[in-house]
Amino acid sequence: MTALPEDRPPLLTEDDRESAVRRLREAYAEGHVAHEQLDACLQRVLTARTHGELKSALAPLPAQEPAPVSTIAAAGGRIRRHGAWRVPRRLKVESAFGNVDLDLSRAVIDHAVVDIELRLGTGRARITVPRDAVVDFEGLRTGWKDVLHRPRRASRTGGPTVRITGALEFGLLKIRHARR
Repeated sequence: MTALPEDRPPLLTEDDRESAVRRLREAYAEGHVAHEQLDACLQRVLTARTHGELKSALAPLPAQEPAPVSTIAAAGGRIRRHGAWRVPRRLKVESAFGNVDLDLSRAVIDHAVVDIELRLGTGRARITVPRDAVVDFEGLRTGWKDVLHRPRRASRTGGPTVRITGALEFGLLKIRHARR
């Protein structure tokens, strides 16, 4: 029987492959992988087509610890981050009655993927992402209004992926791409 397209396992993206190569390099630098083993694992990562093949190529590596979560919280008032601030890999933002304004356009982003978990009661949230960022907010639950986001038409590649999850009860989230 011929497999239909939806029956096939999802293919790897370039972000998946780059993340695996970065993980191999870090394991090699920390002394967890010998030089000969690095070459073999790297070859398997670069030729992998599915997530299963990639997982098998990374099996010799030690288990990866999850990134720590940085939390910004306020019961009321405003949470604001602008300028050249360092964005952690995982950021949790909690506010019961305030507004949130996160500007990542000039921030220092060291990771290919940034996870932002929003826990907001009321108020609005505005997140400005870099011009070339990819935004994923499928994991965000909204109780009152939809998320306002207009993806860039001609996006350059190589920017970070910003994944927004969590819950926004009675507020509004506006996501925009920086103009420069």
